[in-house]
Amino acid sequence: MKFDRLTKDNVLMFAIKHYDNPQAVGEKEFYDDMKRFKYLKRLFKKHSTTGILKERLIMNHIIVLSNVFSPEAVKVLLFFKIGQEHWSVLKTFLVFLNYMIDSEAKQISIDTKLMSTLKGL
Repeated sequence: MKFDRLTKDNVLMFAIKHYDNPQAVGEKEFYDDMKRFKYLKRLFKKHSTTGILKERLIMNHIIVLSNVFSPEAVKVLLFFKIGQEHWSVLKTFLVFLNYMIDSEAKQISIDTKLMSTLKGL
């Protein structure tokens, strides 16, 4: 199956195709890992409403996702699942973790204040 454009209808197939967890024994592990996208979305939403950002927790979720999906697929899935209003924060985390270079997606700016915070961790 070729994925020219990700949609609600084909996102699950895209995720399955790029999922690689040798320790997974069934579908449950896959769906547990997919829930991490919802957790991240919730953490980003909480940041925009309360100003509280749990940097370490967000990084842990992104790292775990990168361990079970191909690096390119993680980026695609994150930008698909996370709302556009949070892309600046998301890109900052991805650049900090070296999962994305700054010149990728030039239209999305990096949150310089957040980057300073991450470098201080």
